[in-house]
Amino acid sequence: MPSHNETESAMIEYPLTGGCNCGAVRYEVTAPLVAASYCHCKRCQRRSGAAASANAHPARGAFQIVSGQDQLLVWQPDGGGEKWFCGKCGSSVYGHNPGHADPIGIRMGTFDQDPGIVPTVRQFVAYAAPWEAIPDDGLPRYPERRPT
Repeated sequence: MPSHNETESAMIEYPLTGGCNCGAVRYEVTAPLVAASYCHCKRCQRRSGAAASANAHPARGAFQIVSGQDQLLVWQPDGGGEKWFCGKCGSSVYGHNPGHADPIGIRMGTFDQDPGIVPTVRQFVAYAAPWEAIPDDGLPRYPERRPT
């Protein structure tokens, strides 16, 4: 049976678009996304206010901010990647961490349409929120960062 990505990618029109809640920051993805993942680390929990963060990973060079670059702010914790968010409405838009296998992580809730991919892995599950069980969805789970 084909995966969601295989079924949907033929029907997805590019560029994919997305942005923040207030519309000040807009982006495009010009090629199919290469991966998607859930992150259960404490930083993602605090950044998103949720038990996990769903992130889509574009091919190198396929993601670009098309408007609102001047509205973006960044927070980079010690030992962590950049977390980019709209300075006007506070929406978390994407992350950048050159140490990860897929260095850009677009927050999946920011897409305007179905991005044609679903998360296929869960990482940093050693830090999963105690108040919400990780679903028994069959996805591989890694206590720390997923393998590269």
